[in-house]
Amino acid sequence: MKILNLYSGIGGNRKLWCKQHQVTAVEINPEIANIYSAFFPMDKVIVGDAHKYLLKHIKEFDFIWSSPPCPTHSKMRIAGIKVKTHPHKLSYPDMALYQEIIFLKHFSNKNTKWTVENVQPYYEWLIKPTAIVGRHCFWTNFYIQQKGIKDEAESVAYVHKNDERFGFSIQGAPLESMGKHPEKPLTNLVNPEIGLYLLEQAQKGVKPLFNFTY
Repeated sequence: MKILNLYSGIGGNRKLWCKQHQVTAVEINPEIANIYSAFFPMDKVIVGDAHKYLLKHIKEFDFIWSSPPCPTHSKMRIAGIKVKTHPHKLSYPDMALYQEIIFLKHFSNKNTKWTVENVQPYYEWLIKPTAIVGRHCFWTNFYIQQKGIKDEAESVAYVHKNDERFGFSIQGAPLESMGKHPEKPLTNLVNPEIGLYLLEQAQKGVKPLFNFTY
């Protein structure tokens, strides 16, 4: 399959995909893109804006995975701001998330399978997700059979004491852009089991039993 992996980070969702797939990854941070390339040297890695890349290349792939940035949607962010413990300022939810869902639904190829992944938001969904797996929401054009994935909260907390998660280690990697939070690429990882599970569901090619609405 020709796969487009948008907002790839260091490749958590991609880890268990087999080597036979032709994967194009798009990551805007060059330091993180370099780490991805080290883990997956056979993939084509593009340093750039994933949102803009999708607009130009939507017709070129069999499977598209998109994980737009989640901080402006996260329940954890809004809870931290309310109790004045969150370091970030108030900001609008990034609507690129919903733009991509609508765009993929209407303009992707008929046989292209796609998924958009994000966290559960602090507000009511503007578009109802196809499924929720663990702490993740998924919008897809294929049916996802519900599956229990172990809660990731424990493994996320583990990152703050160690430099490894899901078999990824970034010890010694130059991550000047992360400032005081060099562990961020690890905490942002999608569980590789979830990444594999979504790809397997997409390959089955089963259409959703219901359509999401907006």
